[in-house]
Amino acid sequence: MTALDLAQQIKAQFGELISVPAEFRGEITVTVADAERIAEVCDFARQSLGCDGLIDLSSVDNYGEDPRWTLVYELYGYGHRCHLRLKTSVSEEKSELPTISGIWRTADWHEREIYDMMGVRFRGHSDLRRILMWDGYPYFPLRKDFPLAGKPTDLPDVAFTKTAPLEGGPFVTVAGGKDTMAREPRVRNPEN
Repeated sequence: MTALDLAQQIKAQFGELISVPAEFRGEITVTVADAERIAEVCDFARQSLGCDGLIDLSSVDNYGEDPRWTLVYELYGYGHRCHLRLKTSVSEEKSELPTISGIWRTADWHEREIYDMMGVRFRGHSDLRRILMWDGYPYFPLRKDFPLAGKPTDLPDVAFTKTAPLEGGPFVTVAGGKDTMAREPRVRNPEN
């Protein structure tokens, strides 16, 4: 069995919902046209095709386009050793799709991270809350419209009583410079 065989079986099962398999650098990708049915496709891949591992679930912000987000599901079958990529898209207005955490338990943290960083919600998730940023944080920092320098935020319920500047934080580098050290924020601002 090959990844192309898996993709063709998914296409045969779901018909027009699934795109023609695309190959790039030896990897096979199919696109699920309706994000509302991604859990159904994933369940079929797990139960009928032996894709017993969700290797990764990630998101891409296509800022300025509709649909805005692309979700990428990396599947693997330990029995047949085939890797298959599923993609689906969701619009900014909806920004919600069904969870797959009941299919692969590892999806729990992946979905929480996507919610935390991008703001995409997963309907039916048992514990959809922030995983990296603190509760009450009002932004989604991996969106392309979030400024690289960060945003000042008033955090009265946290350990600060005045505005906590997020700009220039430890992860913000400056483009250009003569070398990596010159771009490092802590070198430019040694009191941090």
